[in-house]
Amino acid sequence: MARPRTAPRTVEHPAVGDVSLQQVLEALVDPVRRAVVSQLAGAGTEMSCGTFDVAVSRSTLTHHFNVLREAGLIRQYYVGTTKMNALRTDEMQERFPGLLTALVEASAREDRHPAGR
Repeated sequence: MARPRTAPRTVEHPAVGDVSLQQVLEALVDPVRRAVVSQLAGAGTEMSCGTFDVAVSRSTLTHHFNVLREAGLIRQYYVGTTKMNALRTDEMQERFPGLLTALVEASAREDRHPAGR
């Protein structure tokens, strides 16, 4: 007996044009989410959920991915059973010119020279 075909798994994403600057900034205020964005930018390619270097549980990281996705910063999609994450660099650059680049550069500087240390 043949197995019924199932629809491919998909993830809903907002149009970047529907995302406000306030929503993007609120998403990026959290250091874990900034780390995710910085790691994606540094990789220059998509990354699976389990490959990020962050000190939070998987369920907490899932929450952070959801916030980033809803703010239009990342695109998530499945390759088999693996959920992949890609930075929406071109779309964000068109909507908020220079914001993502400035954030990644500032985050890298802060990592090298933390305030108050």
